[in-house]
Amino acid sequence: MTAAGGTGRFLAPMAMWALTRAVLLLCVFKVVTVPGPDVTSDVSVIYHGWSEVLKSGTYPQSDVTWQYPPVAALAVLSPALLPFLDYTAAFFVLVCLCDALVLGLLLYAGSRTGRPASGAWVWVAGVPLLGTTAYARYDLMVTAVAVAALLAGVRHPRLLGALAAFGALLKVWPVLLLAGTAPGARTRRSWTTAAVTAAGLLVGCAAAMPGALAFLGFQRDRGTEVESLGALVFHVARQFGWQGRVELHYGSLEFLGPHVPLVSTVALGLSLVAFGWLLVWRLRARAFGPGTTADAAFTAVLLFTTTSRVISPQYMLWLVGLAAVCLVFRSGRMGLPAGLVLAATGVTQLEFPLGFVHVVTSDATGVTLMFVRNGLLVAATLVAAARLWRQTVTEPPGRERRAPVLPAAAREPAPLRDVSRDGTADTPASAP
Repeated sequence: MTAAGGTGRFLAPMAMWALTRAVLLLCVFKVVTVPGPDVTSDVSVIYHGWSEVLKSGTYPQSDVTWQYPPVAALAVLSPALLPFLDYTAAFFVLVCLCDALVLGLLLYAGSRTGRPASGAWVWVAGVPLLGTTAYARYDLMVTAVAVAALLAGVRHPRLLGALAAFGALLKVWPVLLLAGTAPGARTRRSWTTAAVTAAGLLVGCAAAMPGALAFLGFQRDRGTEVESLGALVFHVARQFGWQGRVELHYGSLEFLGPHVPLVSTVALGLSLVAFGWLLVWRLRARAFGPGTTADAAFTAVLLFTTTSRVISPQYMLWLVGLAAVCLVFRSGRMGLPAGLVLAATGVTQLEFPLGFVHVVTSDATGVTLMFVRNGLLVAATLVAAARLWRQTVTEPPGRERRAPVLPAAAREPAPLRDVSRDGTADTPASAP
């Protein structure tokens, strides 16, 4: 590749990022009006209100909508970093900066693997496909931490552990980034660092303010949200006279009525099945390449997102970010699941905010949108799980020790090219 060609491959995603993010900012600042409910009220009303409570020296422990781990307080308080802007404007600017950081990380990592723009294009496309919701929640900040953790973890497992723990105490799901670390030294370093970091942060948060763990009870009591996979049961049942209703419950619109607790319990059971599959995969996997940690994290988050009682629109950002990281690695096979996630993200914007009234009323349009979006998520989950299993369990018989050395031009820049189950292929360069 010529220097000019390489520069062009960077400039194209950067230019498209600038164009699409300018449109997003125009929308969240309400220069351009988007149909449907005002998604920015979560920032201007809810987040702002929480920030005032946090400034008083306590977590919002009397507010059932506070369902986040204690370090989430940093995200809610972060607009104070820009005191020359009001709270809402500062939040949007900070989210945009995190968005730019993710793009920069993906472009830098791609330039070192020979795939300079594959992952970057997934990110450039995925965020605007979700629409204004992407900038009106703090999930993009969490995704930035997760992307940084996975990319840094290729060379520095302890940094992966520290960032995964920090992310988990922002919004729980980044703990799944550790699911696919190569057995042996890398797992010991990353998991030990994660445990120590998480413990230290929890103790610090609990000592700093009361109510640090109040979110646990609020999460436990959540039910079946109208956009979840389980909610399809009630969307269909409504067509046949089911007498339940939709109400704002624990911060989201949930189905309430006959058989809802049963469906919520089944959803929890499916999450347990997902955990069981992930555990079996972990025990049986033999080949761990430089992209395996990202592939496993993407698959794990897909499993738990799809089976969750709640699939809020912003959850798609997690999947878009992880899919983008997977495509940075030449050995990755997550192209099809990544495409399915992008399609599901686009449908998500159609159902929220654009068509949310149809979803809430379970009319033909709303039911169709939910079947398509959740069907795409199920398909992405199954395909990702099958490919991860095939690449690490089924295909590499006899490769439990060391993979053949690749030609120099085809090697990943990462120190870990194909690690055996006991970590024997780990190189000294992989240590922090």
